Amino acid sequence: MPPIVIDLSSTDDRRDVVHQAVQTLAEGKLVVFPTETVYGVGAYARHAAGVESLYTAKGRSHQTPLALAIKSAEEILDYVANPGHLAERLARRCWPGPITLVVDVPEKNDENLREDLLSQLPPRVQQLVAPQGTLGLRVPAHQTILDILGMLAGPIALTSANISGEPAAVTAQQALDSLGDKVALVLDGGPCRYGQPSSVVKATGDTCHCIREGVVSQSTLDRLSSMVILIVCTGNTCRSPMAEAIMRQMVAEKINCSAADLEQHGVIIASAGIAAVSAFAPR
Repeated sequence: MPPIVIDLSSTDDRRDVVHQAVQTLAEGKLVVFPTETVYGVGAYARHAAGVESLYTAKGRSHQTPLALAIKSAEEILDYVANPGHLAERLARRCWPGPITLVVDVPEKNDENLREDLLSQLPPRVQQLVAPQGTLGLRVPAHQTILDILGMLAGPIALTSANISGEPAAVTAQQALDSLGDKVALVLDGGPCRYGQPSSVVKATGDTCHCIREGVVSQSTLDRLSSMVILIVCTGNTCRSPMAEAIMRQMVAEKINCSAADLEQHGVIIASAGIAAVSAFAPR
């Protein structure tokens, strides 16, 4: 049966669309979503047969794990109790947005018996999303899928809406041409904003690196993952710039580098003011 296609720009009430998508996912069927990167196809992660059908529809190897789309940056702690301060920092700064974070999943033992949301998924789904002790998480920056996630009792197993090996779909029609009647519902949100995949970033402890560079480049990632120290005064004309220079020198001495090389060591120090005089541009 051909999938139902809904043009989001011509719907009278988005809530009806959200309810229809939630019902479709709950039944174990596949839904194509618009995101800010490329079109995605997803299955309800609490429905094991639905997640299996996602692999079948894409012709995807079971050795390639799926990412989970979750509601918010705060929810990362519900899946991994201690993802590391760098992963938490990137989640706060980048989500919702075009980054998929890959974090380590600790083994369960006598000292680590905390019930998390990952362990509440069907065992087969756990194997498919975290087969090697790591888990990919993402919060897409598109209101429709966020509204759908808000009405589900679990995450969405999400991947690009195309047959594996084919180009990613950046329009609903491209997704439809690729997947056809393998999906039950297609939500057409127009062309994707970025038109390229999310960046996949592995964050472990104090380090992170791009597994797949997409919308966010490695250089941008380096800045986003840096510690930022901002020194603020009223006008940013004397006190905060002076404090910035002193702080730069102190931190450089502490980590044994030059003040000019601080950013290469993951530290950004800046100053700012909170007021401006009339007729003068704020600094």
